[in-house]
Amino acid sequence: MPHLTLEYSANLDHSPVDFNALCQTLAQCLIKQQDNGQPIYPIGGVRVRAYAAEHYCIANGLTDAGFVHGTLKIGSGRSEATKKLTGDALFDVMKTHFSALYAQTGLALSLEIIEANEAGSWKHNNLHTRFR
Repeated sequence: MPHLTLEYSANLDHSPVDFNALCQTLAQCLIKQQDNGQPIYPIGGVRVRAYAAEHYCIANGLTDAGFVHGTLKIGSGRSEATKKLTGDALFDVMKTHFSALYAQTGLALSLEIIEANEAGSWKHNNLHTRFR
């Protein structure tokens, strides 16, 4: 971990927003997070993905509005300060990426961080060793 999932209203697929570029930028943001000069998140655990919600309703049915919601799942044990720094950094990337669209139309951006319960998580991953 960390795994960041972006869910967005499908009408944004018809906008100039580049979700592939956003995923790359958010992944780099996670990789750059440090605490006392040490990486917070292992490169081999970073995943960023984006999915369009084909069926949605925004506010009272606005058709010219969109939304993007990010859910970051991380392993337990990180401090509240670390989670805040990570959330602030990711949300800044999101706000910057969508700034032009935000200025033109209704847009709701949100992000939440969820700690995964390690007891309920199974993994089989050779990426960590490949990045060491």
